[in-house]
Amino acid sequence: QVQLAESGGGLVQAGGSLRLSCAASGRIFSRYVMGWFRQAPGKEREFVGAGSVSWNGYNTYYTDSVKGRFTTSRDNAKNTVYLQMNSLKPEDTAVYYCAASTVSRVLSDYVAPDFGTWGQGTQVTVSS
Repeated sequence: QVQLAESGGGLVQAGGSLRLSCAASGRIFSRYVMGWFRQAPGKEREFVGAGSVSWNGYNTYYTDSVKGRFTTSRDNAKNTVYLQMNSLKPEDTAVYYCAASTVSRVLSDYVAPDFGTWGQGTQVTVSS
């Protein structure tokens, strides 16, 4: 069972950048699909994106609202995934979670119940 711990959240002005890290424990980290979710106050948890290792590299998916601004990457040697967030907007303010899944789907089809392990979350606040 993998365990996850996020870090890197904080307060940033609109247009700024942050990089979130998600450190994982576990020997088979590379086999997991790693997803990122966020939840703003009073809103449902939103699927931000995900990445998976495949024979031809690292496949990624992003929801439309962050496409072109957010990038997820993975360092299997460090058992860590990252979410680089650029051109941040006030509407990106939320608690961000990383999550791990052993379910096999097309990346765009993942939903929260597919992810069996979650980090504790890290707050990202973007001021206008």
